[in-house]
Amino acid sequence: MSVAMPEPDAAVLARRDHIVAALSAIVPGEGVIASELAMRPYEADGLTAYRALPMVVVLPETTEQVSRILAYCHREGVKVVPRGAGTSLSGGALPLTDGVLLGMAKFNRIREIDYDNRVVVAEPGVTNLAVTQAVEHAGFYYAPDPSSQIACTIGGNVAENSGGVHCLKYGMTTNNVLGCELVLMTGEIVRIGGPHLDAGGYDLLGIITGSEGLLGVVTEITVRILKKPETARAVLVGFTQSEDAGECVSRIISAGIIPGGMEMMDRPAIHATEEFVHAGYPLDVEALLIVELDGPQVEVDHLIARVEAIARECKAVTCKVSASEQERLLFWAGRKAAFPAVGRISPDYYCMDGTIPRAKLPLVLRRIRELSERYGLRVANVFHAGDGNLHPLILYDANKPGELDKTEQFGAEILKLCVEVGGVLTGEHGVGVEKRDLMPAMFSEIDLAHQQRLKCAFDDRGLLNPGKVFPTLHRCAELGRMHVHAGRVAFPDIPRF
Repeated sequence: MSVAMPEPDAAVLARRDHIVAALSAIVPGEGVIASELAMRPYEADGLTAYRALPMVVVLPETTEQVSRILAYCHREGVKVVPRGAGTSLSGGALPLTDGVLLGMAKFNRIREIDYDNRVVVAEPGVTNLAVTQAVEHAGFYYAPDPSSQIACTIGGNVAENSGGVHCLKYGMTTNNVLGCELVLMTGEIVRIGGPHLDAGGYDLLGIITGSEGLLGVVTEITVRILKKPETARAVLVGFTQSEDAGECVSRIISAGIIPGGMEMMDRPAIHATEEFVHAGYPLDVEALLIVELDGPQVEVDHLIARVEAIARECKAVTCKVSASEQERLLFWAGRKAAFPAVGRISPDYYCMDGTIPRAKLPLVLRRIRELSERYGLRVANVFHAGDGNLHPLILYDANKPGELDKTEQFGAEILKLCVEVGGVLTGEHGVGVEKRDLMPAMFSEIDLAHQQRLKCAFDDRGLLNPGKVFPTLHRCAELGRMHVHAGRVAFPDIPRF
């Protein structure tokens, strides 16, 4: 099995030594990595089933260096793949054998903290958690909190529009980014948005957030920070059936209650997590909800009572409210460690990412269970239940012939199911190469052609992160026609491991 990527450009590969020398002149010292051994850490991102060695890796430290690198690559027709911390689970940072891998890890400084305007200006290599750590002493925090927040970077969060356990109430990355500095493929540096709440004109910031590195390279991000709530308490609610937990989610939201976070785990995920973190999760239930209420204490107390009543109506068998801040954090520590915890009970797992209408949770859970039986593969379910973002973890063993193929087929069925019930292919992990060939399940060819026209407005030569998102790559000149079948670029296979 393999994933198709753009045909390597033999002419570019023939000029590799010249390209390396030119990049070394722009980023001197240890800023260019060209040996095979030293480039191995960059051959894959979090979707480790697919790997490719980049032609060269360059690690700039300034916006001016990024501008010069992109201008040079645009002039010479060299492809560029931007990369943050490499935690992408969709293959968004998968390198190209004839492309430059542009690592942004050295952009790791917080440039400004403005408490009066409640904003932080950070470079893209700053980790998600580091933003909160920089402001928590003043009673502030950054709301989006992916489970990988200790490692994933703000730049990568912008590329994928990452969420987290608290995105239900406080929004995804797109709801918390106010501005950015962007370098286009031509080397031009532009600023979009700023420390103000909103800007006039086209919503270019909304286009950049979630664009998966196809439109430009972000070198600075302005994010909003929030005042820490007066009170926050979490409730663990256990159910004997996953469908009852799904019903509880729907009823809580329909009652007009918007929790700070609402997460769901099934039995395999609960047991794996409890053995790993010892968070105090009940082990005699089939599904567990973590519901957090925050705000003034009197409001939190009232909402907790309402959530408990709704849970009982939905046949909850256990209900435990955090008695201290330490216990609340422990509840969440378990959920955020779910992915590594599941890694302890299976040689490999495939982390899915689709989003559905909340009311469809019971149906989708039942269908996933049926698919699990049909494919003979176990599934540990971990959901951002409040906003319908599913993360089924398909357990498999890559050492068994054909099992990875079967796992990917299973995963594709889950994503098609999400679309079938009115949802979408991704919630926060992005399309990358993982879901690229499933895009026609959601979009028509006309839809995809219009999306590619937008890319062409930013990247007229198609040099930024090619082979990602779009199942068929059209040359920009061909997209000027209504009939866009001509001009397709062939994708050869990249080995999968």
